[in-house]
Amino acid sequence: MGRMFNFSSAVPHSQEVEQWFVDHGDEFGLIAQHWFKVLRACGDDVRELLHDGQPTACVGEAAFAYVNAFKAHVNVGFFGGAELHDPANLLEGNGKFMRHVKINSNKPIDAPRLHELIEAAYAEMKARV
Repeated sequence: MGRMFNFSSAVPHSQEVEQWFVDHGDEFGLIAQHWFKVLRACGDDVRELLHDGQPTACVGEAAFAYVNAFKAHVNVGFFGGAELHDPANLLEGNGKFMRHVKINSNKPIDAPRLHELIEAAYAEMKARV
């Protein structure tokens, strides 16, 4: 896995992240909240913060994933997504490091495969820190 994004301001439970979910209480905000709960549940060492306006999950200080809600979709993104094994081809993007899964109303999400990607991203980052 490539570069790490470290955030010393990550905390066990961020009030800024909670406020983000209050402010994004629409359909896509609720979907983002669901997937952020999945990120939080990865382990006792998960910390969080609002980074670039997005709820971001870290293993300690090392970011592994984020969520963001838009007008027509939600992204569940992975800081090391370019190196994640993705046999279901859920990941989108062509950045050097990051990839995301786009969730929208037009296409059902393969939830079990997204759970696997989240668990893999967490496990890979945990192994690095």
